[in-house]
Amino acid sequence: MSVLLYIITVFFWGMILFYSLLTTAGVKQRSSKQQTIQLEHYPSVAVLIPAHNEGVVITDTLRAMSELRYPGKLEIYLLDDQSTDNTAEIVQEFSSVFSHIHYIPVPDGKPKGKSRVLNYGLHISDSYYFAVYDADNQPEPDALVRLVEAAETTGKAAGAVGYVKTKNMFTNVLTRMIGLEFQVFQLLMQSGRWALFKLGSLAGTNMLLKRAVLKELGGYDVHALAEDAELTVRITAAGYLLPVVANSRTFEQEPEKLRTFIKQRTRWLTGNIYLLEKSLHDFSHWKGKTFFLSIQHLMTYLLFVLLLLVSDVMFVIGLSGYEMPNIQVPIILLWSMSYIVYTSYFLAAIAVDRNVSLANIVFVFIMYFTYAQLFILLLLRSLKQYVWSRLKGTTIEWDKTKRFKQKGQTNEK
Repeated sequence: MSVLLYIITVFFWGMILFYSLLTTAGVKQRSSKQQTIQLEHYPSVAVLIPAHNEGVVITDTLRAMSELRYPGKLEIYLLDDQSTDNTAEIVQEFSSVFSHIHYIPVPDGKPKGKSRVLNYGLHISDSYYFAVYDADNQPEPDALVRLVEAAETTGKAAGAVGYVKTKNMFTNVLTRMIGLEFQVFQLLMQSGRWALFKLGSLAGTNMLLKRAVLKELGGYDVHALAEDAELTVRITAAGYLLPVVANSRTFEQEPEKLRTFIKQRTRWLTGNIYLLEKSLHDFSHWKGKTFFLSIQHLMTYLLFVLLLLVSDVMFVIGLSGYEMPNIQVPIILLWSMSYIVYTSYFLAAIAVDRNVSLANIVFVFIMYFTYAQLFILLLLRSLKQYVWSRLKGTTIEWDKTKRFKQKGQTNEK
């Protein structure tokens, strides 16, 4: 028993040290002055937007896309994957006004999902770069040009990845916590990892890729539910870089209901379990810089959640006053330190993102007891779904996140 506790303690402190280093480096990188870059030539870009029944959000998305400022050739493709609502009608109205916005119906096929649709989008376009945005995204006008400038001025870059902010962060408790989570994991730690290891990871949206690199890698894996994480590993294993561009920002809609959130995150976690299994069979995922990426992936999507469960047990044991045999460190001290460090990540993130408020600070202090605990249930749900599908030999269907109309949102062009 004591050996197990010591192993858990070493893992615990290893994770805390690693994430503390990322956070510190992220704060330093975010606080440094951003250099202004201008290119002599801006290569062609195709913006790919996978869509399925997006009628309630697509008007605002296309309006934001029409306002993108890009000095080079820019074509925007709305890839309609068998929508049955008014998505096609809205996009075609935009196409009649803006010649660079195109409505592309995607032929039916299997497996369903974003990866297959993106492969089709690459098939019908011919730009030097392509960018991916989700159908509920509203990038800032200079978001795309910032990505291209970073990719063009970084040696061996396969593209670039920007920052995804929560558009409806202040709607309710859930969206506030999602927004805070994104500030830490979508940007602060991304920035730290780029500063320390020159490692970036695709976020699934607000991301730019060089077409030739994806062709070299064989396109998207159509079975990957977390296509961004899967592709990031292959890009890194091939020796390419993905610079993180904090001043390229897009705003997206996050789930406002717990049921929608659970379905979305189950898909994400299931996709990452698929990637973990794939990594076990591919030695290239554990070489060079990819090793750090795979280790962090393992820690984030498996060990973190399991150790979170252990910390809960420690918390209960510590409060009960029960003394564990043959271990010199008080259990409640270990738990307290992990809580303090976890909270510090979030406080650092809101400070750097200039988002400090009394409400945000209160939420930061309760997230470990509430939001973080949800991930134990999510991991168990995802493992059950994944193992069951493997035993039955079936393909897990793509579970699209349900969109909704927000207050003040427009529905006409």
